[in-house]
Amino acid sequence: MHPERPVLIIGAGVVGLTLAHGLANAGVPFEIFERDPSPVSRSQGWAITFHWCLPFLKTLLTPETLALVSDAQVDPEVAKNDTGNFLFLNLKTLEIKFKIPPNERRRVERQKFRQALLDDPRIGDRVQWGKRLANLQLLDDGDVKAVFQDGSHMEGHVLVGAEGSNSTTRKILAPDTHELHPVDVKLIGASVDMTPEQAQPLRNIDPLLFQGCHPDTNSFLWVSTLATPEVHDNGMYKMQVILSWPAPFGSQLPDDLPAEMKERARVFHPTLKNAVDLVTTAQEIPIQDWPCLPWSSNDGATTLIGDAAHAMTMYRGEAANHGILDAYHLTKGLVEVYNDRQTRDTVIEAYEAEMRDRTAVAVGWSREACVGAHDWDTLNANSAVLRRRAVRESDA
Repeated sequence: MHPERPVLIIGAGVVGLTLAHGLANAGVPFEIFERDPSPVSRSQGWAITFHWCLPFLKTLLTPETLALVSDAQVDPEVAKNDTGNFLFLNLKTLEIKFKIPPNERRRVERQKFRQALLDDPRIGDRVQWGKRLANLQLLDDGDVKAVFQDGSHMEGHVLVGAEGSNSTTRKILAPDTHELHPVDVKLIGASVDMTPEQAQPLRNIDPLLFQGCHPDTNSFLWVSTLATPEVHDNGMYKMQVILSWPAPFGSQLPDDLPAEMKERARVFHPTLKNAVDLVTTAQEIPIQDWPCLPWSSNDGATTLIGDAAHAMTMYRGEAANHGILDAYHLTKGLVEVYNDRQTRDTVIEAYEAEMRDRTAVAVGWSREACVGAHDWDTLNANSAVLRRRAVRESDA
């Protein structure tokens, strides 16, 4: 029997919205619920690098939205001739220690990418803002009801938790195992406005991004372009600067995070030290993951996607790529369900089995990459932080 109720997508982040695009293009009904009161009420993070997921992303979005995605690139001019190299540096000498094998890539500002997805009225008009999930209930006919903290509710045929690594849906579906797993690394990140003269030494290393480790302290540095003067309102470059180092999870940082960054960067090559010295505000980001453990799917009525299903560290830059591939597979499966070609439980079981097999490896590699990125003496071409970013053909 053809399902009458829509897919309920809990979370209007980039993965949930990409899933919505795939469903809209296939004529599958859906509703989106987002806890934030508006698209701009909370920062959506810095930037995302899409690499091996690009072929799948292109199948999920219309040409019009793909054009907007191109406009969301941090530096559209560089992207035209981008080699795709990922450089890993000796932070003491500025020498290139490794070149990570290149991929086609698109580095986009997360907020602009999300807005590009929302600009399609088929998607943006279906988002209900200020809807924080409180609970879910299974209906007598096997469908599901989402209950929100404001007392409202909505019934659906499938509920997809897409709220990110701190997913409420995951807490409900995996009450005993939902908690994130900590990694013993401290990370401070900052967004820094730089004049063209200040940014140029960094962009001479690589115009989009680079990373490295200090051989004496094992501190890790990531630098990337977030916006160029052509697209940044104040005519400055906006640069991302991230510094991390081994330390027990939960250990306290001083209140003055920029000062902590500058002290740790004091032994860096002057080009890098000068960049860190420009940091004026910063934030700590806990490093945690969740390796796609089992949850209650309720005969296919409930599932998870993206970081809600498999949170991973940033050190391989693959989290969003896996989320897009999740959206691709789930879209294909739900099209089968809504066209009465496969049963819901069969589709969700297959979707979760593929995702769990794929991302269990990815979460492990990302954790390994995080640890290895802070251990200069053991870094080699086979280190997880340096391995080629690619999806297995069996996962496509």
